[in-house]
Amino acid sequence: MSINTEQFAAANKAAVDSLLSVANTALASAERIATLNLETARELVEGSVSGAKALMGAKDVKEAVSIQASLTQPNVEKAVAYSRSVYEITAQTQEELGKLVEAQFGEFQKSVADLLEKAAKSAPAGSDVAVAAVQSAVAAANSAFSNMRQAAKQVSDMAQTNIAAVTSATAKAAKKAK
Repeated sequence: MSINTEQFAAANKAAVDSLLSVANTALASAERIATLNLETARELVEGSVSGAKALMGAKDVKEAVSIQASLTQPNVEKAVAYSRSVYEITAQTQEELGKLVEAQFGEFQKSVADLLEKAAKSAPAGSDVAVAAVQSAVAAANSAFSNMRQAAKQVSDMAQTNIAAVTSATAKAAKKAK
């Protein structure tokens, strides 16, 4: 069985399109993280200047301590919000890349199934056992991929639950400290 020029060109185009999709997803994620970092840095500078001005305007040590304590809560909340935003961007990017991988694997499965079907039709008599063995191996690979995908989803869900719990606990601790 030979591969013709059109099939080869189509396979190359599909590979390039796939790489382009991955690159675009990664760049979009990097852009979102960079924007978040710039906004956070801007807010941090503005908050620091505002806090410094408030502290310099304090009339005594007691007022300075009170001002300092009032600045702590918003900073903790901003740190928690920043962490949550980074996690959300990362999770969304992971989900998008996962979908791309699944789509590619689906195309690969279809191609392998088509090749096996063609091979089975053109195989010499008595090669049924070899074709069945290859089909069994492909089915095992599909099952393994499905199990890996399910395990990755469970880990992702667990991480999301843990991050929500840590965020909540941090916010509560900051409120109690205030």
